[in-house]
Amino acid sequence: MIQNMAGTLYLCATPIGNLEDITLRTLKLLESVDVIAAEDTRNTLKLLNRYEIKTPMTSYHEHNKAGKGPFLIEKLLAGENIALVTDAGMPGISDPGADLVKLCYEAEVPVTVAPGASAAVVALVLSGLDTRRFVFEGFLPSDKKEKRLILKTLEREHRTMIFYEAPHRLLDTLEELEGVFGAERESAVIRELTKKFEEVRREIIGQQRLYFTEKPPKGEFVLVIEGLSLEAQRKEAQASWEEISVQEHIERYLKQGLNEKDAMKQTAKDRGVSKRDIYKEYKTNE
Repeated sequence: MIQNMAGTLYLCATPIGNLEDITLRTLKLLESVDVIAAEDTRNTLKLLNRYEIKTPMTSYHEHNKAGKGPFLIEKLLAGENIALVTDAGMPGISDPGADLVKLCYEAEVPVTVAPGASAAVVALVLSGLDTRRFVFEGFLPSDKKEKRLILKTLEREHRTMIFYEAPHRLLDTLEELEGVFGAERESAVIRELTKKFEEVRREIIGQQRLYFTEKPPKGEFVLVIEGLSLEAQRKEAQASWEEISVQEHIERYLKQGLNEKDAMKQTAKDRGVSKRDIYKEYKTNE
């Protein structure tokens, strides 16, 4: 049961670039809570100064979360209300906010969200790629071997993929993406979202790599990569079926319980040929 005297943790989304991209609700919360837990107090101070907010701050980030998390829980249990903010966007996405939320639930402290901008979603809708289904991968590991292993697990991912990347690692990541997904895969490389020099580059991965080889990247980046298309999946499936004979192909379906007619029909569909051709070849080799 939630303790009656406990305060509330407010997850407050902050602008991802343009300081005007903040909600009225978030501004009211930042002004009214007892303390603001910020990923980088220096960065958050710029936002608070812009809106003349004087609420005290404390730091909460990846390097101090083990000690600061329990400290913040104590404050919440004592009845204080805390706003958690990240440097930009939604707390808990690619930062330790999720760890604090978990501690709150364990301590039966109320948690709620004041929603707002998120770089992943903003980049996705800007990309011009399929937005119906997508997967967010955040920052890839800096270690090249680990990065390649993760990308290999996404080799056959059919949903649109979203990655965050720093400028000094962008070219290496594009090279790895090209190695796993191929040079022809559609992509959007988006930098400096909502800022003065916002840029959206829509190119195949190979062209993105060439561009940033010649023009050193600057700013923060979001990469949106097209998933494996249904047409590409169909071609791969057809290629795999061509490695076995029509006879073997049909027999696989017969072993699965299909009758001969349905097995030939499915085989024709797999191979992209007519049922008549399959029937003729199957009967010839019986």
